[in-house]
Amino acid sequence: MADKNLTQVKVIRKPGFALTRWLTSVFIDFYKVFKFIGRFFKEVLFPPYEFKEVVRQCFEVGVRSLTIISVTGFIVGLIFTKQSRPSLSEFGATSWLPSLISIAIMRALAPLITAIIAAGKVGSSIGAELGSMRVTEQIDAMEVSGTKPFKYLVTTRVLATTLTIPILAMYAGFIALMGGYVNVAQNEGTSYTTFMQQVFEPLSFVDFTSSLVKSIVFGFTIGMVGCYQGYNSSKGTEGVGKAANMAVVTAMFLVFIEEVIIVQIFGWFR
Repeated sequence: MADKNLTQVKVIRKPGFALTRWLTSVFIDFYKVFKFIGRFFKEVLFPPYEFKEVVRQCFEVGVRSLTIISVTGFIVGLIFTKQSRPSLSEFGATSWLPSLISIAIMRALAPLITAIIAAGKVGSSIGAELGSMRVTEQIDAMEVSGTKPFKYLVTTRVLATTLTIPILAMYAGFIALMGGYVNVAQNEGTSYTTFMQQVFEPLSFVDFTSSLVKSIVFGFTIGMVGCYQGYNSSKGTEGVGKAANMAVVTAMFLVFIEEVIIVQIFGWFR
């Protein structure tokens, strides 16, 4: 009878214990993430500084992403203009197309599309690279040899993404505007000078600032997530694949959340 009662008590308490363990693991994960971010700011502010590695990582993040950014940006600008024309033509307002394109691209599409592409290409690359170094004990060997693997591997990559993603976002915005211009010039015969005047007319300082802030935050998030997942990976080759996958999924999820928050904040200044 006593054993039966103990069994019933265990069955009743088991869901509570599972919830407690889950909450504990969540708080532990948050602690590890904030500790990792705090360590980054500590390392980035004090020497030695790895300038050569930062430049190399900027090349890896920026120059090697130009092709896909160019193609994607041009297609987005072209398709967005093509899809917007029928709606505006119903009201005889096709002359508003350049203004509509500039507002949509500079305020939202350019930084967001750049961040999504970078999360898929750069974030997965960082996660897989650091993950493979972790599982093959290269990072442990660097720590034993007296070097600072965190500063060399993590700090440089996060700085590179933070500095390079805003540049890529501005480039993607310009290429997208060129895609829109091709469509507008083909259908309306608008000159390049007139198109660019109409593009910049509705934009304000707040628009450029919000786009820049978004790009910086997105770049920092992509670099930090990729480095965290790769630097803390385990379980051999399976862990490398998981680190790369989690770097992409988590970075994209955080980018969309940050997009909503930043848009709301800068909406108060408009």
